[in-house]
Amino acid sequence: MSGPRWKKGKDGKDFAALAAANPMSSIVADLQSSLKRSNLVATLSSQGGDAVLGVNPQQAMLLYRAAFGRAVDNAGAEEQWFQLGAEEVFYLCHALKCISVSKSQNVKKQMSEGELWDHLCSVSESFPEMYKAYSHLRSKNWVVRSGMQYGTDFVAYRHHPALVHSEFAVVVVPEGVEFGGRCGRRLKVWSDLLCALRASGSVAKTLLVLTVSSSSVCELRSLDCLDQLVVHERTITRWIAQQCREQRHEQRGREEANKEEQGHTTETVVFNYWGLILGFTVLSSLLVYKLRF
Repeated sequence: MSGPRWKKGKDGKDFAALAAANPMSSIVADLQSSLKRSNLVATLSSQGGDAVLGVNPQQAMLLYRAAFGRAVDNAGAEEQWFQLGAEEVFYLCHALKCISVSKSQNVKKQMSEGELWDHLCSVSESFPEMYKAYSHLRSKNWVVRSGMQYGTDFVAYRHHPALVHSEFAVVVVPEGVEFGGRCGRRLKVWSDLLCALRASGSVAKTLLVLTVSSSSVCELRSLDCLDQLVVHERTITRWIAQQCREQRHEQRGREEANKEEQGHTTETVVFNYWGLILGFTVLSSLLVYKLRF
């Protein structure tokens, strides 16, 4: 794996240092604290699991810095609106517990976490494994965005997308009888895996496969199943014969250079040793000569 590829800032700004000085964990903590104090309520869209959230300018900046959702173009100056994806909505509501959700603006009653989970599962059958994978990466302070343009489920950034390129192309693979027909569909044959590897490699990303399985029998439509779901991480890279030969050639060259250097060092040590013996012999002879005469 090549590691993070930081973008180049204007006037030579060091984005790696900027990210280190402002860790994502601190930004998310500030966002969580600000949203909690405001008791904000997001409204679900009429179709799908997306939602819109109205925030003040300071909170809008925190949402942007934490890379949650996207700003709506027709937002006003005093109150700005953000569109959140299904995984983002539930993460802010369930994991961070900093917003509430209602079905519509006309309905004042707020949904419980269980009702919201049931709604999102009814909208998308694969929501349980997708959310588990999303929350798994977010809890490790990765920024997670949609990977649709790369043919994957998500892409993962080390920090804000404005500072660094995405490092991983993420594919979520459910395993277990709980997932029904979805189990075994993805990356089942070598051709699927090779296509995913080539697609991710062509955009300089490492393929990260997140396998979601259950530690015990559970009902996915129940919110309690989240505690039983387990995520296993696997990074997969292509073996390229040409690169392997070049690496072996470079390694062999380094080994030969090290041997030559070691041999030269040994010869130098041996030469210095015999020089010392010869010098000691000459000095001894001179002392004996002086004593005789």
